[in-house]
Amino acid sequence: MLPRDRARLWWEIAIVLGLSLGQSAVYSIFTIVQRLAAPTPLKDQSTQVNPSQSTTPWIDFTYQLLDIVFALMAVALVIYLLWRPAQSGFRRIGLDWSSPWRDLGGGALLFVVIGVPGLALYVVGRLIGITVDVQASPLDTYWWTVPILVLSAVRAALQEEIIMIGYLFTRLKQLGWNSWWVIVASALVRGSYHLYQGIGPFFGNAAMGILFGWCYRRWGRTAPLVVTHSLLDIVSFVGYPLAVALWPAIFGVTKS
Repeated sequence: MLPRDRARLWWEIAIVLGLSLGQSAVYSIFTIVQRLAAPTPLKDQSTQVNPSQSTTPWIDFTYQLLDIVFALMAVALVIYLLWRPAQSGFRRIGLDWSSPWRDLGGGALLFVVIGVPGLALYVVGRLIGITVDVQASPLDTYWWTVPILVLSAVRAALQEEIIMIGYLFTRLKQLGWNSWWVIVASALVRGSYHLYQGIGPFFGNAAMGILFGWCYRRWGRTAPLVVTHSLLDIVSFVGYPLAVALWPAIFGVTKS
């Protein structure tokens, strides 16, 4: 690859990450620095996922929907950038309908493998004080709350797996990176943009990133990873309020 082509790819990667998850990573790093410097311990701090953006229902719904749509613009951009005359961007990263049942089955199996340890890691992180209380939206706020939470889960899955796995793996491999260096780099960025939740989620998401990267290296498909991530986030967004009600000492904020 010519030096000018390598430079162009690096600029492209920087722009894509700067417009999407790289930007989130920078803000998350700044947030965790603030949290660690605060007098309140991490275990007594909290953060909201998918918070309400207005007290007026139709305005809140509009904001929530627009957030999802505009976040997916970065996904559309990388699909466009990966498009080749003889191969679509979707097919290039294995996000097509060529093997739907295998993708669904593999994604569901991976969900089972990750889901229970992920929940256990969150609980342990809360108990030892390295994870903040992650507050999900109440399920009974409006009739459209659960559908919006499901769409938010799918948005996060598409955004993270297409950009951090499909796109980043393709470009870094073009630049001559070893597969394991790509896996580790992608996993570290994934962990970084979850730092706003605390130290525990950084390690948990980085570990998930390594597993997802290994699966992509073997399967060559992002579709099962999108299925797994969607299921994980749907359970987190929709099931979390129930967990808070059942086990408040673990999932709620610990008062000193």
